Amino acid sequence: MNPRIDPDRIIEKRAVWPALLRGMKKLCPACGIGKIYYRYLKVSDYCPHCGEALYHQRADDMPPYVTMFIAGHFVVGGVITAQEWFPGFPDWAQMIFWPIAAALLCLWLLPIVKGALIAYQWALRMHGFGSDRPEDAG
Repeated sequence: MNPRIDPDRIIEKRAVWPALLRGMKKLCPACGIGKIYYRYLKVSDYCPHCGEALYHQRADDMPPYVTMFIAGHFVVGGVITAQEWFPGFPDWAQMIFWPIAAALLCLWLLPIVKGALIAYQWALRMHGFGSDRPEDAG
């Protein structure tokens, strides 16, 4: 037996896909019942249902990048499709519609993407999720 492996400290794997789906629904990745956010993008320190610690999350700048990537593909695809299908549609109307569509799509997607990223961190035990070592918490 390897002396560096502690048989009492076996860490079970967490299912990634169910956690991601819970996070996309803005629910706790552990129980799937409590809400991750107490405001629009403010993450609760603990799940209100099961008490799972969520303050470890380090979403930072990744959710906006992913949100802009996804929304950009839809908006650019929409602009190209609109130009092809409706060639006589006035440019001023498109210059009003598409930025509003992009903003609304980003505002709708951002909490979904952030919830999925937090759930992904939880499932992989990143940044202190599921670790009792203090150096993993930060």
